Order: sequence, then C-alpha cells, then structure tokens
Amino acid sequence: MARSTNPFRYFDSSPEVIRTVVMMYVKYPLSLRNVEDLLAERGIDICYETVWLWWNRFGPMFAAEIRRKRVQRMRSFTHWRWHLDEVYVKINGEMHYLWRAVDQEGEVLESFASKTRDKAAALTFMKKLMKRHGRARAITTDGLRSYKAAMKDLGNTAKQEIGRWANNRVENSHLPFRRRERAMLRFRQMKTLQKFSSVHAAFHNHFNQDRHLISRATYKAQRSAALAEWKTLAA
Repeated sequence: MARSTNPFRYFDSSPEVIRTVVMMYVKYPLSLRNVEDLLAERGIDICYETVWLWWNRFGPMFAAEIRRKRVQRMRSFTHWRWHLDEVYVKINGEMHYLWRAVDQEGEVLESFASKTRDKAAALTFMKKLMKRHGRARAITTDGLRSYKAAMKDLGNTAKQEIGRWANNRVENSHLPFRRRERAMLRFRQMKTLQKFSSVHAAFHNHFNQDRHLISRATYKAQRSAALAEWKTLAA
C-alpha cells in the first residue's frame, strides 16, 4: 500500500486554515496570541501554541516551495547587482549577526546567521549565496573588511563596489524583518533566527508587490495572483 504524501494528513484542521495561520504569523508583525485572537473573531478556535507548532512545521516547507519556484524563474535573468549587508541581532544578551543579500530589485536572495562577522562567516555566507543563485556582475557592500577578504578567496574582488548610500537597497530591506523581530520579542536561539529569517524572506518575496511603484489595479491583480499561488502550496 502506497504511503500518503499529504503533509496535512495528521492534522484535524483543513489545509486552508493552516496556510492562513502560517501566512498571518510570518507575513505580518503579529504575536502568537494576536493570531489566535484574530482567528477567534472569525470563528476559528485554536491555541497560540498551535500557531507556533504550525509555523515551525509548515513554514519552512512553504518557504522552500516558494523559493524553488522563484529561483527557477530568476535563473533565466541576469543578476547584474547584489547588495550585501549584516545586521545586529541580540540573542539572550549576546550579539549575533544576520547576513542578508538582495538583488537590484530588492528580492531577498539569502539570509545567514552567525556569531561573528569575520572572514570565515562572510565566506560561508557568500558560498551559500553563489551556490543557489550563481554569480552577479557587481556586488555592493559596506566597508566591512571581511567582505573583501572573502571575495579575494572567491576570486571576484574586482566586482566589489563600496560607496556612500550605494547600499540603501539592502538597508531598507531590513525593515520588514526588524518589525517582525520586535513583535516576536527577539529570538532565543540562533537556529531559530536562521530558520525564521529564511522563512520570512521567502514569504516577503512572494507577497511583496512594490505597491508604491504600481497602480491600484495592477497591485490588486498581482496580489490576487500571489494569493492564488499561495493556496496551491503543498496541495
């Protein structure tokens, strides 16, 4: 007898409810209890611990499927510029670092958490980035010397560009993640930071429509398309 591959087979709730819960928690700056209260108002009675369980179980799965489809589409286009930056994240009173990369359109390409921001961490981050997305024609960074040392080992030092305000693209991309971090009251473990940042990046890419750059009609059409594709995940 063939084993069922349905990822929802052990859950009493419908896949539609699970997708909605995961989307609400990851996409919006809501706490676990905020999501529980919003669903209760809509007649869906679940505990905040269930919200935590579902995002941990299904969030990475949904994110992986979104990422796989987007990477396949993006490989047909030339990556002419990447923007790299790192942000401080405090975990249990200790400073950690989240390395993030976006392309010229603001698409989040990679997130990587580390305890240091030295050459080894930068090299690991850039190897992960290049393994998934290939190579870019230009790479914009800040003045951190770890980038230059890592790029020297990779043989693409000539592609590095450093300039005042040149990295605003990635600096601005940190804001949605920072809002989620505040709603979660920070992180407790580095592996949770790595897991959530990767999931959040995939969700942000999927639902971000650059609303300030397009008309209302175009935005509504793209939003509907994103939601329709979301409803087919793990179907």
